[in-house]
Amino acid sequence: MKTELNVLGTALASCCENPLTGYFRDGLCRTMKDDVGTHVVCAVVTEDFLRFTKSRGNDLSTAIPYWNFPGLHPGDRWCLCISRWLEAEKEGKAPLVVLEATHQKALEYTDLSMLQKYAYIKN
Repeated sequence: MKTELNVLGTALASCCENPLTGYFRDGLCRTMKDDVGTHVVCAVVTEDFLRFTKSRGNDLSTAIPYWNFPGLHPGDRWCLCISRWLEAEKEGKAPLVVLEATHQKALEYTDLSMLQKYAYIKN
């Protein structure tokens, strides 16, 4: 398997394993052509973002036990669709981005400087 790269050009880091995220539910924000949402942005979700995405029809805060989805809380990391992240950014609701865990495919939709403005810096 070839190494997937992040937006910084280095090996893609894991976004989150609890809850398990990513299109493949392997913790990585990687994608393939069948991933119509292009889940490539590793975000640290906020209450503002969770309310925003719920208002757009994608409730990420409510648990769905059937899918083994616990529901997200502020501070959780999650692989977001690049289009939803960009939509949230335009509305002033974009969550911070973990650049090391955001797939390079995101650069087909936005530039690195935009993502860097939202870079999550671990304390």
